[in-house]
Amino acid sequence: MADPYEVLGIGREATQEEIRKAYRRLAKDSHPDLHPGDKGAEARFKEIASAYDILGDEKKRQRFDRGEIDASGAERQQPEREFYRQHAEAGPGFKYERRWQGSGPEDEDDLFTQIFGQRRAGVKARGSDVGYTMAVEFTEAVNGAKKRVTMADGKTLDIAVPAGLQDGQILRLRGQGRPGLKGGEAGDALVEVHVAPHPIFRRDGNNIRSVLPITPGEALAGATVEAPTVSGPVQLRVPKGSNTGSILRLRGKGVTSPHGKGDQLVELRVVLPAHPDEEFVRSLTEWEAKHPYDPRKQGDQA
Repeated sequence: MADPYEVLGIGREATQEEIRKAYRRLAKDSHPDLHPGDKGAEARFKEIASAYDILGDEKKRQRFDRGEIDASGAERQQPEREFYRQHAEAGPGFKYERRWQGSGPEDEDDLFTQIFGQRRAGVKARGSDVGYTMAVEFTEAVNGAKKRVTMADGKTLDIAVPAGLQDGQILRLRGQGRPGLKGGEAGDALVEVHVAPHPIFRRDGNNIRSVLPITPGEALAGATVEAPTVSGPVQLRVPKGSNTGSILRLRGKGVTSPHGKGDQLVELRVVLPAHPDEEFVRSLTEWEAKHPYDPRKQGDQA
C-alpha cells in the first residue's frame, strides 16, 4: 500500500486541516459517482479513503510516523518497527495485514521444547486468536457488502459486512485463528473494521446527513431535483420558499438497524451562480431596494 502522505499529496509537516482539505479535494475529484464505469476512479477513491483513515486520525498518524503501524493500519511487531525506522528514507514500509496475535498453546509448547528438549504429550488446547484490520467504504458499511481479504498466512476469505456496521466494530471469524494444540479447536480471527469517511454523507446515529446545493430559483419557486442517497439517487421535491438550512427528510434512506431503517436528512444550501451577469445583479438589487430586509436579524428574513 502506498505511503498515505504521497497518496494525499502532502508533506509530513502538514496540519490536520491541510490533511482534511487535501482529502476532500481528492475524494471529490475521484468519487465513483462522478466517474461511472471508471474502475480506476474507484481504486483511487479507495486508496484516498484508506490514506485519510490513517492521517485524519491524529493518534493513528502519530503511530504511523513512529513506525508502529503500516499504511494499512496494521500493527508492526517490534522487529518490523525497527526495520521501518532504519529504512524510512528508502520509501514506505512493507504492508502487514495482521495487527496482533495472542500467545497461544503453540507458543507455550515451543517454549517448553526450548527448555526441556521435548514436547508435552497429550495436551489438547484451543488455538489463539489473531487480530486484523480492514477498511470498508461508507456505503458498504451502511448497506452491507461482501469483502474478499487475504490473511497474513495467504489464506483468502470472503467476509460478510453486515448492514449498519459502525466504525471500529469487530467481526469474529470463528476457526480462522491459529490452529489448536493436539487436536484442539482453532482460534478465531478478530477483524476490526474502519469505515472510510464519505465526501457527501455523514452518519448521525441511524440517520444519514447530507447537504444539497440548489439554485435561488429552485429555492424560491420550488422544484423537483435529483438528490444522492446511500442507495442511489432519488427525486426530491424542494418546497416553494425554501432557504439555506432547511432540512428535508427522506424516510427509510438511512442506516439499517434491528429496529428498522433510519432516515436521510438533507440540508438545503442556496448557491448563487459562479459568474452572475449584470441583468441578474440589477434585478436582485432593484428588488432589495423595494423590499429591504436584514437576514442578520432574527425574524427579519422574509
